[in-house]
Amino acid sequence: MALPSWFFKLSALLAIALPVYYLIEKNLDKFYIFDQNELHELAQRAIAHSPENTKEIVSYILNELREKHLNYVNVHEEWMFNNAGGAMGAMHIIHASITEYLIIFGSTVGTEGHSGRHTSDDYFMILSGTQLAYAPGPGVYEPEVYPPGSMHHLVRGTVKQYKMPEGCFALEYARGWIPPMLFFGFADGLTSTLDFGTLWTTTRATAREMIGNLLRGKL
Repeated sequence: MALPSWFFKLSALLAIALPVYYLIEKNLDKFYIFDQNELHELAQRAIAHSPENTKEIVSYILNELREKHLNYVNVHEEWMFNNAGGAMGAMHIIHASITEYLIIFGSTVGTEGHSGRHTSDDYFMILSGTQLAYAPGPGVYEPEVYPPGSMHHLVRGTVKQYKMPEGCFALEYARGWIPPMLFFGFADGLTSTLDFGTLWTTTRATAREMIGNLLRGKL
C-alpha cells in the first residue's frame, strides 16, 4: 500500500528541522543576550531605589533595559491580560525571541494557578508582594515563600503550583525554547476564557517582537 503524501512531507520537514534543532540546542548559550543574575541584581536595585512603589520599580527596570539593550527591547509599555494554567494576570512584553522572553507579570488583586511544564528555565524575580509555590514531595507541608527581591527558579521540565496573593508583580525571564511555551500561554484563551480580543493582542505583540528580533539576527 502506498504511503500518503503527507507522510513524505512530514518526513522531509523533520529531516530538515531535527538537525537544526540539535545544532541550536547544543549552542543555546550563544544566543542569549540577557543574564538571570544581572536581571536579579537590576530588580533588587530597582526595589532599593523605590521601595513600596511598584510603578517606580517597573519604570527603573524598563529605563535601564532600554539603555542597555535598546535594539532588543520593546520601548513601548503596553499591558495586556494573560490567562495561563488557570491563573489570570497582566503582562508587558519587554523582549520575545526564539530563545528568550522577558516580561513584567502580575496582578493587583492576586492570582493562582499551574506553572506549566516548560522547555525553558523560568526565573521569577519578585518586585512587590509575595509569591507562594508548592511542589509535592515527601515531608513537604509548607509553601515556598518568595518575598520582594527574591528569585524563584522554575527548572526546565519541572512543574509547581503557585499563588500570588493580593497585589504581586514580578520580572519574569525565560531562557531556552520559547515557541513551545506559547501553547500553554494560549490554551486558556482558546478553551476557557474565549477572550479572542486578548488572544489577538497577545499574538500580535509576541509575533512582532519575535519576528523583529529574527530580522536583527537574534534567535
